[in-house]
Amino acid sequence: MTHGIATNVAPEAAWFKSSYSEANGTGCVEIAHLTRTTEVGIRDSKDKTGPALVVPAGAWTAFVSAVRSNLC
Repeated sequence: MTHGIATNVAPEAAWFKSSYSEANGTGCVEIAHLTRTTEVGIRDSKDKTGPALVVPAGAWTAFVSAVRSNLC
């Protein structure tokens, strides 16, 4: 896992809100599939120019799978 400033990790158009984010906007996560690598960027949608995590795509997939299995 690495980190950086969201605007340096991916262009604004690459980010999209998680379908699990709260509708009222208080708990929003955005991700970006990074084309230059097999990684995923993760940021807080309320701080678009703030920090972003960069994780391997496989780790993100495993995380989402684990969350889904606990919600169903």
